[in-house]
Amino acid sequence: MADQTTLPFDGAISRFYKEEAPADVRAAIAEGEKKEVIDPGYPYDSWMDKDDYEDTLEALQLQLVRLLADVKSTGKRVVVLFEGRDAAGKGGTIKRMRENLNPRDARVVALPKPSDRETGEWYFQRYVDELPTKGEIVLFDRSWYNRGVVEKVFGFCTDDQRAAFFRQLPDFERMLVDDGIHLIKIWLNVGRAEQLRRFLSREQDPLKQWKLSSIDVKGLALWDDYTAAIRETFDKSHFDHAPWTVIQSDDKRRARIAAIQAVLSGLDYAGKDENVAATPDPAIAGDPTLWRERHE
Repeated sequence: MADQTTLPFDGAISRFYKEEAPADVRAAIAEGEKKEVIDPGYPYDSWMDKDDYEDTLEALQLQLVRLLADVKSTGKRVVVLFEGRDAAGKGGTIKRMRENLNPRDARVVALPKPSDRETGEWYFQRYVDELPTKGEIVLFDRSWYNRGVVEKVFGFCTDDQRAAFFRQLPDFERMLVDDGIHLIKIWLNVGRAEQLRRFLSREQDPLKQWKLSSIDVKGLALWDDYTAAIRETFDKSHFDHAPWTVIQSDDKRRARIAAIQAVLSGLDYAGKDENVAATPDPAIAGDPTLWRERHE
């Protein structure tokens, strides 16, 4: 294990694990094997078999290529939002979804902290600027839902600003859908022990330390605040015209498969194989009821 002084944020994540993490979380991490699922709320005990995963992923990625070809030829516009707690697997899922697609036609949007100018604009404005044109898929690595969760938890917005966001949200997403945009909202949900285990792994790996931020460190002690903000966000944003798909992501392999299936199964496109582009495993994917059953 690396010297604490050489670790990002002076080893704050290791320190939290040793000194502040709940006892059951520490025990689950200490006792769990690498490929075991350590959260009791997850329906499987271990990761998906690697060979099965790679075979299924390859078949799904071929379907994604067909989807993008259809999007190009028909002028469809597709938006996929990826949300979830830190270390829930958003980046890895997006990578597998996009890696065989032409980056000119399937692009990732991961907006940084808003500039001074952007903070003075209508909240949705900078996201509108990134919406797809015809024949394009846009994958949002975090989205306008920052205001519902992260900004609330860390006090980056006022209560009035957040209330305005939730008032405007139904009509904003309805306008997108009414204008012909295919809007898919995916929430990756990870258990507390697995999240901390992933942070500890990143902290020790020089190739992954860049993924850690001060928000990650400060957020470790704010699990319950996140939970409350997520609950309220689901209550106010799961619409008939723009529903959430919640995916339990403690097993990254199953989560990646389910996320791609959630996109493919909800769209019509030339060359679609219904057996491959099937609905996701209902044991790990569903509406926000799945999240509530695990956290309430």
